[in-house]
Amino acid sequence: MTVVVAVVLAGLFTMLKSTHDKNQLLFNKRAVLTAIEPYLEKPVSEYGDEEIEAIFAADIDQKVIDMDGNLIDQAGMAAAGYKDGKAENVDNKKEKKKPEEERMLPLFIYEKDGEKLYITNVRGNGLWDEIWGNIALKEDLNTVVGVAFDHTGETPGLGAEIKDNPNFPASFEGKKIYDEDGNYMSISVMKGGVKDPNHQVDGISGATITANGVTEMMVRGMKYYEPYFDALRDKKKIN
Repeated sequence: MTVVVAVVLAGLFTMLKSTHDKNQLLFNKRAVLTAIEPYLEKPVSEYGDEEIEAIFAADIDQKVIDMDGNLIDQAGMAAAGYKDGKAENVDNKKEKKKPEEERMLPLFIYEKDGEKLYITNVRGNGLWDEIWGNIALKEDLNTVVGVAFDHTGETPGLGAEIKDNPNFPASFEGKKIYDEDGNYMSISVMKGGVKDPNHQVDGISGATITANGVTEMMVRGMKYYEPYFDALRDKKKIN
C-alpha cells in the first residue's frame, strides 16, 4: 500500500509540476510589474493572466548579468541549468545560495513611449525566513520608481507589513541610490524617524529585525547591479 501511495504521489507531482512552474512564473511577473505600477494603465491586480504575458512580450526586455556586469547569453544560462536566457527563469533563491562571485542577476527593462525603467531583484533575510523585492529605477539609474516586497514567513501585522501595508513600499518612491556626488548610498529603513529623506524610509513598528533585513538586502543587493549600470552609463556618455 505504501508503495502504491508513493507511486501515485510521484505521478501527481510530475503531472502538476508544469502547471506549478507556469503559475510561479506568472506570479513573479506580476511582482515585477507591481514595481512599475504607476506607469501601467491600471493596477496589476486588474490585469488578467494573458494581459500580463502580453505586457512582458511587448514591453519588457529581459537580461541576465553576472557579478562583473557582463551579459550572460543562452549558452551560459544553459550551463547553469536554466532552459533559456530570459531573466524570468533565473531562480533567485537558488542563486542566493551560490558564492557571490558566481551569481546570476535578473534584470527587466520596461520600455514604452521612449522611456525606460530598470527593474532589479534583491534578496535577503527577515526575522523568520527569506525576504525579497523588485526595485524599479528611472533611466537615470538612481531614482526609485517603485518597489514590490515579499516574504516567506514574516509575522502578520509586523514584518509582513513590508508587503501587506501599501504605505511601506510607497515610501521608497523617489528615493535615491546615489548621493549628489555619485557616492553609492542605497536606501535604509530607519527606526525613530528619517533624517536623510533621499536615502531613508520610516521603519515598521515592532518589526525591527525585518526592517534591518530590508536595509541589508537593499544596500547589498542594489550594489550587485552597479558594474552593469556603470558600463551602461559609460556607453551613454560615449553615444
